[in-house]
Amino acid sequence: MNDGRQRAYVLHPHLKRQASAARHPDSCLEEGIGLAHAIDLEIAGAEIVPLAQTKPATLFGSGKVEELKTRIEEAEATLAIVNGSLSPVQQRNLEKEWNCKVIDRTALILEIFGARAATHEGKLQVELAALDYQKGRLVRSWTHLERQRGGFGFLGGPGESQIEIDRRLIRDRMAKLRKQLSEVTRTRELHRKVRREVPYPVVALVGYTNAGKSTLFNRLTGAAVLSMDKLFATLDPTMRGMPLPGGGKIILSDTVGFVSDLPTQLVAAFRATLEEVLEADILLHVRDISHPDTQAQKQDVEHVLRSLFGKEALPENVIEIYNKIDRLDDERKAALSETGALMISAITGEGIDTLLTMITREIEKRFFTQVRYKLPVDDGKALAWLHAHGKVVEQNVEDEYIHVTAQLSAENIQRFERLHYVCAAH
Repeated sequence: MNDGRQRAYVLHPHLKRQASAARHPDSCLEEGIGLAHAIDLEIAGAEIVPLAQTKPATLFGSGKVEELKTRIEEAEATLAIVNGSLSPVQQRNLEKEWNCKVIDRTALILEIFGARAATHEGKLQVELAALDYQKGRLVRSWTHLERQRGGFGFLGGPGESQIEIDRRLIRDRMAKLRKQLSEVTRTRELHRKVRREVPYPVVALVGYTNAGKSTLFNRLTGAAVLSMDKLFATLDPTMRGMPLPGGGKIILSDTVGFVSDLPTQLVAAFRATLEEVLEADILLHVRDISHPDTQAQKQDVEHVLRSLFGKEALPENVIEIYNKIDRLDDERKAALSETGALMISAITGEGIDTLLTMITREIEKRFFTQVRYKLPVDDGKALAWLHAHGKVVEQNVEDEYIHVTAQLSAENIQRFERLHYVCAAH
């Protein structure tokens, strides 16, 4: 029964000579279907289309185009999704041949981001990315532009002069969006300065989309962040403070998931959002270890991280976590445990205590120095400050002084000694 949703036919073009050994075409098609489900499209059909070579005019050969047309019509699909890149010419020609709307992977991801962005910044970034993608496709996407502009519309098709006007309008709108985003970036920098003054270490969750980052975030912080079995469930970064076992505190950040072949427009447009990753003290790379393409997903995430940091090698502060071990059989679990990998299930809570211990150990190793102070016994304020901003390892009273051994960050050592005149021996 049709529930009113648009019916989509998903096609994954698989170039035989490309032989992307890292990814199985079945998994690629499954991801394309997952992207379509992410915006609640009804899947009318889906298939892998093997290609010996691509055709400049239609991507697929003429015989295959006709064959696919029949299947799309039989499935009563009103939308064809090509899980790859289409040039404007290929997109236009396929729409004429198949008599339905055709979009590629980039347009689909942009559509998802447009539907999911919740913050003002997120919406600005998505609109900028969409306009950047759209500006080269004005000839074929006139009706889409009318919808974008608020549905003014014209009877009949536009002339070249109207298309030129639209190009200028897009350029002007993009310039305005970039200016607004630069303001947002400045505001975000002010917020970061405030956090640095606290200062608590920032731990960011990164990983492939749907790897379970938001579920893990909710498990660790108790926050009610949107968490669902859909691609790109999280688009806007969320940050929460959380205590560590035995004392100390961190700020945990949940970030947008990465994906293979992420549109270049989105990488550029989401730079400000991804700056949260650049600022983090520790990056926890959350992997869906149960996924058949987990190794390829790992490579995609590491590629994005290297490009973000502008380095050939991954930063030393990236720590890998194997999530979704509840989906593994005992044999696979045992094999992975022998590698010494940190294995968790954000759903069941298995391995979470070990993860927290590891985070605590890494924070202490990387950012804390052990110091000793001699405080007057009546200086409860100074002692409370140490408990609130660091980890008190030992304290004992001798004569009229409390001897305290604590672990503090370099910034907090300076702040404490500036605020409290104490005898210190580091």
